[in-house]
Amino acid sequence: MKNEREELVDKLLSNGYIKTEEVKNAMLKVPREEFMPVENRKYAYTDQPLPIGEGQTISAPHMVAIICEILKINKGMKVLEIGSGFGYNAAVVAELLGPKGHLYTVERIEKLAIAAEENLKRTGYDRCVTVIHQDGTRGFEEEAPYDRIYATASAPKVPYPLKEQLKICGRLITPVGSHNLFQELVCVHRVSLDEYERSSMGGVAFVPMIGEHGWPE
Repeated sequence: MKNEREELVDKLLSNGYIKTEEVKNAMLKVPREEFMPVENRKYAYTDQPLPIGEGQTISAPHMVAIICEILKINKGMKVLEIGSGFGYNAAVVAELLGPKGHLYTVERIEKLAIAAEENLKRTGYDRCVTVIHQDGTRGFEEEAPYDRIYATASAPKVPYPLKEQLKICGRLITPVGSHNLFQELVCVHRVSLDEYERSSMGGVAFVPMIGEHGWPE
């Protein structure tokens, strides 16, 4: 499937979703098919979200590229992900972080947390990715603060714990809006201890973020 992966990355480049060599190389290296249910692997390099069970999806590759470009990840950073899914987005970010960086990814659905952990271990990304099974809307305070935080599910507003767990000068990305479809991708920059700057990065469609600081189950 390597040729299909290269074709997809070329398409994302030509459409302007991938802007940097770093994101290009990360997406070329990660085998998306290894982070999907077996029955859907033949669609691994179509640019669309696909079901992974439990009412959840793996994000479309163009959305993974958009998030990675906005985050502006540097080698060695500490990053928090909310919504592990099957671990694909985490693997791409791990490539950007390099061996000295670390990603903590929080998944509320135990079955998916187990699958993500297995997929990341099988592909070698468990060296720099830790999977946590708990309510993602609470973040993961034990390892805070983080250089970057991003969510792969949409909350009615930016969860307060995520803002609190962000380093000063850090960057947070999360979809915000309705329970289903028609959401806004929000980028929050922490300017100081009590000051945040917020900007809109456009319309998106994500599954709901369920939890204490998100949507009710």
